[in-house]
Amino acid sequence: MIRSSRRAVLAALPALAAAAATRPARAQAPAPSGPHSLPPLPYAAEANEPSIDAPTMRIHHDLHHQAYVTNLNNALKDHGQLAALPLHELLAKLNEVPEGIRTAVRNNGGGHANHSMFWPVMGGRGGAPSGELAEAIARDLGGFDKMRTDFNAAGAGRFGSGWVFVTVARDGKLALTTRPNQDSPLFDGERVLLGNDVWEHAYYLKYQNRRPEYLANWWNVVNWERVAERYAAAKAGTLGV
Repeated sequence: MIRSSRRAVLAALPALAAAAATRPARAQAPAPSGPHSLPPLPYAAEANEPSIDAPTMRIHHDLHHQAYVTNLNNALKDHGQLAALPLHELLAKLNEVPEGIRTAVRNNGGGHANHSMFWPVMGGRGGAPSGELAEAIARDLGGFDKMRTDFNAAGAGRFGSGWVFVTVARDGKLALTTRPNQDSPLFDGERVLLGNDVWEHAYYLKYQNRRPEYLANWWNVVNWERVAERYAAAKAGTLGV
């Protein structure tokens, strides 16, 4: 079913892109019908061009992310105690979620969490990290250049759809990992420092099948100030998704 849905989305992308390109302003997110809501983009859809085009940003945020939020709220509508949990706590307790809604929570809760992390770590000017974050990257991942090379290779090698992440522990230790589909390190109680989406809808309008090129250009829009804030919050135990 996931493959059929993805084929349908990809088939519709040209029409969606045309509509997005002529849209005068970013669509207002509909009012949430549950505890979870679509966070607004923290910048204009055009802010990441030319590395990531504005039509892709609008489709990705306004349609794909919104669908995860809507489906998650629908899954939780009769489960008040679960609905009241912060998203990272809900996903850390995935094995306790009733079997009848567990797959929906896994797929859509993971998608909501992954994208809620994704938008804020972009919108920057790339470059390289500095300070304590740069020191941690050197200590645990061999330095920024090696981390970027390994990250890109992991993302390119992720078969099918998924994500590549750098996770951060409470002691500040960093690790590189990938997950399939919309799985999240939050399922294992881990925190994400930053991550990149390698689903085709994240890059196909501009890059088609050139995922490695997308991965390489993505670093041009990383917001290292926000990533450093995530690093500090993870160490302090205050980082959510």
